[in-house]
Amino acid sequence: MRKLLSFFALVFIVSCTHQTKQITVDLRDDSSLLWYEQPADEWLEALPIGNGRFGAMVFSDPNSERIQLNDDSLWPAADGWDNPDGTPEDLAKVRQLILDGENVKADAMFVEKFLTKGVTKSHQTMGDLWIAFDSVSYTDYKRSLDLRTALVESSFKVNGKQVKQSILASEPDDGIFLKYTTEDEQGLSAKITMSRPDDNGHKTATTFVEDGVLVMQGEITQYGGQFKGEKRPVTHGVKFDTRLKVKHTGGEVLFTDEAIELKNVKEATFYLVSNTSFYEEAFEQKSKRHLESVSQKSFSQLLSAHTKDYQALYNRMKLDIANSPINEPTDKRLQSVIYGATDIGLEELLFNYGRYLLTSSSRPGTTAANLQGIWNEHLQAPWNADYHLNINLQMNYWLANVTNLDELNQPLFDLVDRLIENGKIGAMENFGCRGSFIPHATDIWAPTWLRSNQAYWGGSLGAGGWLMQHYWQHYRFTQDETFLKERAFPAMQEVAIFYSDWLMVDPRDGLLVSAPSSSPENSFINAKGERAALAMGSAKDQQVITELFTNYLNAAEILGIENEWTDKISTQLKQLKPGVRLGSDGRLLEWDREYEEFEPGHRHMSNLYAFHPGNEITYQNNPELVAAAKKTMDYRMEHGGGHTGWSRAWLINLQARFLEGDLAHENIYTLLSKSMAPNMFDLHPPFQIDGNFGLTAGMAEMLLQSHENSLIRILPALPKAWPSGKVNGLKARGNITVNMAWEKGKVTVLQLSSPITQSIEVLVNGESMMIELKAGNSKEVLF
Repeated sequence: MRKLLSFFALVFIVSCTHQTKQITVDLRDDSSLLWYEQPADEWLEALPIGNGRFGAMVFSDPNSERIQLNDDSLWPAADGWDNPDGTPEDLAKVRQLILDGENVKADAMFVEKFLTKGVTKSHQTMGDLWIAFDSVSYTDYKRSLDLRTALVESSFKVNGKQVKQSILASEPDDGIFLKYTTEDEQGLSAKITMSRPDDNGHKTATTFVEDGVLVMQGEITQYGGQFKGEKRPVTHGVKFDTRLKVKHTGGEVLFTDEAIELKNVKEATFYLVSNTSFYEEAFEQKSKRHLESVSQKSFSQLLSAHTKDYQALYNRMKLDIANSPINEPTDKRLQSVIYGATDIGLEELLFNYGRYLLTSSSRPGTTAANLQGIWNEHLQAPWNADYHLNINLQMNYWLANVTNLDELNQPLFDLVDRLIENGKIGAMENFGCRGSFIPHATDIWAPTWLRSNQAYWGGSLGAGGWLMQHYWQHYRFTQDETFLKERAFPAMQEVAIFYSDWLMVDPRDGLLVSAPSSSPENSFINAKGERAALAMGSAKDQQVITELFTNYLNAAEILGIENEWTDKISTQLKQLKPGVRLGSDGRLLEWDREYEEFEPGHRHMSNLYAFHPGNEITYQNNPELVAAAKKTMDYRMEHGGGHTGWSRAWLINLQARFLEGDLAHENIYTLLSKSMAPNMFDLHPPFQIDGNFGLTAGMAEMLLQSHENSLIRILPALPKAWPSGKVNGLKARGNITVNMAWEKGKVTVLQLSSPITQSIEVLVNGESMMIELKAGNSKEVLF
C-alpha cells in the first residue's frame, strides 16, 4: 500500500458505534441567498421555485407582479408518427457506403431512411399569474431566494410602512402559496388575473371566476408545421386546470367575470393549485378537491410542512469554502466577477443552487428535469426544452448521488424505462435487432424514433448505453441490490441486447464495431476532402458499449445470473474494437481513424467519455492513457472548446478528474463571467439548466472522487483558492457518507460512515490508508 506504514504515524483513528458526528459548517447568508435590490424586469432576472412538478418564476414587482407558471407535463400530444422507413437492408447499404469511403452518401442515405424530419414538439409555459397593484412609490426594496428554505421573499416600504411578499412551491401540499402583509392602514388593493400567450393567433386558454375562485383552463396545442411535404393540422395535447383562491384579513375581496380584486386588504394568502390530464384523467375535479383541502390551512402551516419536506433533502449535505461573507446583491457580485473579482462565496452559492434546482424540478413521481428544468416562458422553447440524450439529460443528474440526493434520480429512471419499452419496436423494424434502441432526443411521451435532417446530430446511437451508466452508478452509490435486480439489470439487459445484435464485424480488422457511428454533433473531413458525420465505430460509441457490456456482466455476477446473453456478451466484449485509441500526435482518436477535424474546438468532448463520466481510463489502471486524455482536452480548449455553459461545466468535471484543481477553478470563473444570467441560470446561451447541474457536480468532483474501484480520493482537486473549508454529507460509491474539514490545503478531520461492512482505500493528503468500515458504525480520522 502506498506509503501506508509511514502514514499511520500521522493519523489517529477513532471508531464510533453511533451515527457520524457532523463537522460544524457555517451556513452564511451569502452562500445560501440570492438577493437583489430591484424587482426582476426580465425573465432571466426572476427567481425560480418548484415542487418537482409545479413551478414558477417570481418577478416580485410591487406594482405589477408577474408570476410565470410551469407544469412539467405541459406538452402537445404524442405525434403518432410511425418509425422511419429504414430497414435492415438499408442499414447494410449505409454500412457498405462507409466502408467504401462514401461517408457523405452514407450520411444522406441514413437521413433519408432512418431519420424522421417532422416538426418536433416543445414543452410549453402554463401562462402567468398577474397581480396589478394600485401604483405606488416604494423604498427600501429587497427580494431574495433562500436556498435553505426554498422561499422567495420581497419587502419594501410605501409611505414608510412595510409590505412583505412570501411565496413557495410545496411538494407535500402540491401547490404554490403566496402571502402578502402590510403595515399600511390603507392596506393593499390589486386586480388579480391569469393569462396564457396565444399560439399563432389561436387562443390557448380561458379564464373565469367560479364560486370565488379564479380559474384558468387550457389545452397545449401546436399549430402548423410540415411533415413529408404536407402541412400538418393543429396538434392537441395535455389539458390543464389551474385554480386560485384568496383568503384575506381586513378590507374586502371582489369578483368580476375574469378577475379577483383586493380592496384595502391588510393580509392576503393566495392558494394556487393546478392539475393536468397527463397525471389525472379527472384533473378538473382533482383541482377542485385539492384547492378546497389546502385552503383550510394557514400560510404558516403550509410553510412548516414545505420547509420540513424540503430540508429533509437539502440539509443532507453542507459545504463551507468561503472565509468571509460578502454583503452585496447577487447581480452586483456577478458583475464584479465579470470584471475580474474573486468571490468564493458566489461559487458556494452556485454549488448550493444546483442542488436546489434539481430538488425543485425532479421529485419521485414527476417527469425528469428537461433542458430548462421545469422553467420555461415559451410556447416554442429553445431546443424545445426537451430531452437531449447525448449528454444534456445525463449532465442534469450527475450531481444527484454524490450530493446525497439519490431519490431525485427516480424521474430519470421512469423516463428511460418508458424509452426502453417503446424502443423495442424501432430496434427490430428499422435495424433488425432485438432489445431496445434509444435515440439521441425524446420528449415527455418517450418516442424513440430518430429525429433530425442532419446526420451529425441525428445519427447518434450511443444514448442508450450512456443512460445505462446512471442505473449502474445509482447501484454503486446506494448498494441497493433490490434496485439492481428489479430495475437496473432488466434495463441494462435490453439495451445490451440491442448493441449485441447491432454490432458488425469490421472486415478491415475482424473486430466488432458499431456502424454507422457518429461523435455527437461533430463532423470530420474524409479522405475525399468532404465534411461527413458517419463512420465505423466512433470513440464514444465504442467506449459506451464497452462500458455497458462490462457493467452488465458485473451486475449479472452480483445477482448470480447466467443466461444466453451473459455468455454472448462476455464473448463479444473480448472482440470489441477498443474505443480508446491513440492518434499519431498522442491524442485520443474521435473516430475510427485519424480524420481531419472539421471543428477542433467542438463543444462536445465525446472521445473523453471513457475518462469522464466513464472510468475506463484512470490513474490507477492506465496513467499513460490519462496523459493522452489530458492532451486531448488541452487541444480542445486551445481551439475554443467549452464555449457553451454546459460544455464549460463538462470541462470543470474533466479537470477535476485530471486532479487539476486550479484549472477547474479557473474555469468556474469562466463559466461565471461568460455563461451566467442575473438570476444565476446557466446560459448556453440561451438558458439551459444542465450547466448549473454540471457545475455543482464538478465542484463535488473537486472535493471527492470514488470512481476508481474501491479507492476514495479526498480533496483530489482542491484549488489554492479554497485553502480551508468543511463539508458534510458528500456521498462516495459504496454508500459511504463523507464529512471532512481541511486547513491550509490539508485534511484535518475525516469522518466516514456506511450502512454496510466494507474495506476501502482512502487517498488523503497525498498518502494512502486502508479503513475498515463496520455496518452502522462510523470512523473518524484526525490528522
